[in-house]
Amino acid sequence: MNILAIGAHAGDMDLTAGAVLAQHVLEGHEATLLHLTLGERGHPRMPVPDYAAQKREEAEAFAAAIGARARFLDYEDGLLPEDEDVKMRVGDLIRELKPDVLLTHWSASIHKDHARTHRVVEDARFYGGLKTLERDLPAHWAAQLYYADNWEDAEGFRPDVFVEIAEEAYEIWSRAITGYAYARGETYGFPYVDYYRALTIVRGAPAGFRRAQAFAAPVGSRDLRVRGTF
Repeated sequence: MNILAIGAHAGDMDLTAGAVLAQHVLEGHEATLLHLTLGERGHPRMPVPDYAAQKREEAEAFAAAIGARARFLDYEDGLLPEDEDVKMRVGDLIRELKPDVLLTHWSASIHKDHARTHRVVEDARFYGGLKTLERDLPAHWAAQLYYADNWEDAEGFRPDVFVEIAEEAYEIWSRAITGYAYARGETYGFPYVDYYRALTIVRGAPAGFRRAQAFAAPVGSRDLRVRGTF
């Protein structure tokens, strides 16, 4: 299995889906984190270029720690466009990486980059899989699409899929995520690491798991699924 997690900012999918990615890598699958922006405007005390360099290093270190790959596009934090150019670029990466599963943001968010990423990915999935659209690479249809459980994207989010997290995967992810300064609470003080560690228990308990990360399925394909993998 090949999973592509697409986030608006470096760190978004690392937090919300990183434990699942670590779990699947341990099981022999492939995982890639695609960051549309670095989230470089997210530090109130660092110059934007300096924080951009730091965020890229953090993203690369996180991916290496869980055995995944990191890819980056060059859009600006807070100014992510929602045009055909970005959709085609992401669609071309879907053709290149050939994922079976796409993970991205839920549709509603307090951050406009998240909401835009949701819509970009939905169209990019279509462009990536459209055989009659001629691009440099042949079409590839990503068969599964799920939306990650993010506190900033909570409006209307209802989890459908609960993926069990083994202790080894949890520990790998839990250590790796502390490599992000913002996750440690060093930007605006939100305790991301504590919140998302605790959320694995909250999402796991109703499904009968010690730990899990939860995802929503696209509208029209919803049914409650409790499982250890996608």
